Amino acid sequence: MKRAILLLTLASLTLTSCGAKKKIAELEAKNKECQDLLNSATVKLNTCLAEKDVMAARIEDLKQSNNQLITTKDQITTLSSKGAENLEKTLESLKEKDLKITRLQDALTRKDSVTIALVSSIKRAVGVNDPDIEVNVEKGVVYISIADKLLFKSGSYEVSDKAKEILGKVAAIVKDKPNFECMVEGHTDNVPIKNPVLQDNWDLSVKRATSIVRILQKDFGIEPQRLVASGRGEYVPLEANTTAEGRARNRRTRILVLPKIDQFYDMIEKEMKGQQY
Repeated sequence: MKRAILLLTLASLTLTSCGAKKKIAELEAKNKECQDLLNSATVKLNTCLAEKDVMAARIEDLKQSNNQLITTKDQITTLSSKGAENLEKTLESLKEKDLKITRLQDALTRKDSVTIALVSSIKRAVGVNDPDIEVNVEKGVVYISIADKLLFKSGSYEVSDKAKEILGKVAAIVKDKPNFECMVEGHTDNVPIKNPVLQDNWDLSVKRATSIVRILQKDFGIEPQRLVASGRGEYVPLEANTTAEGRARNRRTRILVLPKIDQFYDMIEKEMKGQQY
């Protein structure tokens, strides 16, 4: 009997031990599964934390970029406003300059018209068919070129009687234009002169100019303040002084009839001021 009880006890203990081992194995397997899940979750958490830091830095960069864009936008707006103002001022300035140029061109056109009319009247007065008298326009100035033989004897600065007839016609034109000046310009060839009074061709050209100026003043009543005497000597020749014909062409007197320069610029200044009204 005792033996039977002992066998039953041993059998019970064996069954109990097998159940405990199985339970332990199940628990160990469950623990391993939980540990694996924990490790996986830890890795994902660390990854998320790293991505969070990256995104936070990115967000900060975007905030700074946004602030810079806002600042740039404000600056561009300011610059655009100033640019528009400057452009408007520039356009206005260009309009004013265009108006000034137009008015100046109008003034020059009127001056040219007066010059052309003056040329025509002088040509009619002195005669355009005389080859020794030329009436022309040079750089906006009317000039009458009279050959030396019509005015003076060789090497002399005494005006001939025939010349006075021509000068009288020129004087009539000048007197009819009170706003014009009359410049007498003497020219010679390069042949040295022999005259105890005159030193060289400079002296001769100036003396011839002053002789004509005195006749215009004393004989024909032109105001002296409107007269200018000048001498160019041999230094502005029309042709080479190597031939008799060339020297004859170079010996001449030019009478320039031109608007008073100060009055001309006064006219332009008035035109410039007129655009403001």
